[in-house]
Amino acid sequence: MKLACSDYTFPLLTPEEACTLIASLGFEGVNVGVWGSITQLRADDAAADPAGTGRAVASLLRGHGLVPADVFLIANPDYSVLAVNHPDAGERQRSRDLFGRWLELAAEAGAEGLTVLPGLDFDGVPHEESLGRAAEELAHRVEAGAAAGLAVSVEPHIGSVVASPKDTIRLLELTPGLRLTLDHSHFAMQGYGVAELDPVLDRTRHLHARGARAERLQVGMKENVIDYEHVVGGLRDAGFDGFLITEYLWIDQGRCDECDTLSETILMRDRLRVALEAHPS
Repeated sequence: MKLACSDYTFPLLTPEEACTLIASLGFEGVNVGVWGSITQLRADDAAADPAGTGRAVASLLRGHGLVPADVFLIANPDYSVLAVNHPDAGERQRSRDLFGRWLELAAEAGAEGLTVLPGLDFDGVPHEESLGRAAEELAHRVEAGAAAGLAVSVEPHIGSVVASPKDTIRLLELTPGLRLTLDHSHFAMQGYGVAELDPVLDRTRHLHARGARAERLQVGMKENVIDYEHVVGGLRDAGFDGFLITEYLWIDQGRCDECDTLSETILMRDRLRVALEAHPS
């Protein structure tokens, strides 16, 4: 297992400054965010020149002795726009077309794979229909990723079609080859226990790590209820060899801007290092 830090943890820094800081903290990799908002790389700009953007990312990371742990793609701050399981067939096709550009970006960046969102529940559409449509579209992305030599993951999140451990397990059953970028904070906020996600650890490609508790997506380590020693131990037993990625956000949504992202990143880094050494926290 290796440690990485998300570049979008520090949204006020330039990409150069963020990489300088991440390297100085001793991380091996960078989780490169390409979103419609808050990240150093914006989705629209990257989609306009995916190959050039990917090469620029590779050059920047290489210059700081870092590697791309992952490329995390969110096309629009409104998650319903270009959602993989959108009820409108034309919107789904636009999402598929855009995914081809994301593959090009990730390949040029030198990443081993990329992470996308799993889709939503839509008004008037039965949950099982939304889940099945998500599985169908994600299967297409897994196939396209494999053809490009890239793994494809989704991150289950609050408000998504797979907001519960049960639905996350079901999506994986419906979509062979699909992997997870697993973030326990989205489940801890809803009151789910850490062990409820143990069945998906063998399908986890990367872990996102931050403090969380019931009703709060992000908190400092003093309030955190996620047992990361248990998580890392379970990943080890499952043969996991991906990145453990710190992922603190500095945005006003969900009061995430109440965390000192630098200090909490350091605390999480140290906690994960101890867990990797299999010593008591």
